[in-house]
Amino acid sequence: MKQLFPIDILDIMIKGVIIGIAASAPMGPVGILCVQRTLNKGRWYGFVTGVGAAVSDIIYALFTGFGMSFVMDFINDPQRKFVLQIGGSIILLLFGIYTYRSNPNRLKHESHKKNNGKGTLWHNAITAFLVTFANPLIVFLFMALFAQFAFIIPDRPVEMTAGYLCIIGGAILWWYGLTWLIDKIRSRFDENGICIINKIIGSVVIIFSLLALIGTVFNLYTL
Repeated sequence: MKQLFPIDILDIMIKGVIIGIAASAPMGPVGILCVQRTLNKGRWYGFVTGVGAAVSDIIYALFTGFGMSFVMDFINDPQRKFVLQIGGSIILLLFGIYTYRSNPNRLKHESHKKNNGKGTLWHNAITAFLVTFANPLIVFLFMALFAQFAFIIPDRPVEMTAGYLCIIGGAILWWYGLTWLIDKIRSRFDENGICIINKIIGSVVIIFSLLALIGTVFNLYTL
């Protein structure tokens, strides 16, 4: 019996969802803005803030993916791929440490000074898009994630299209879940809560990057 979805598509879709969540989860400026708007304006204002950020992220993901696709012959060499995955794991580890040690409440206070009224849902989404798009350093995070997950598959447009759609799907899933959680616990949510979430996210990234680094070094798995 013929499979409805080839295994390659399912594999790349799962990786896309994970990459989308991983790129969105750290509590950077847009994450704090999303929490702030959820608390001060309502859940849907926070959610569209996340959607605006997700649109910006997928643009940078496409730039990163297309750029890496031109050097696939270099990447697919086993030794070079090994070095690239080691590098990706180290970048993720440093990113996790930075996230864990950062103070998101400083960003919250800065963004609160700029907040004037609710605005429309479109306005909230567009401003979040612009804030995220103004930070091209996200490319380096996508490079690390793409390398670690061996996400790029040359000459497979159907699989890659499904993968990119799942990246934005994973990002939207994250923002939907985050705003739902913040809305449910808004009466008990304070600055300490933001710090706790940030440290949990940083810890998860650190643990994952260490597992990926150990697995790559000792050849415990094949991505």
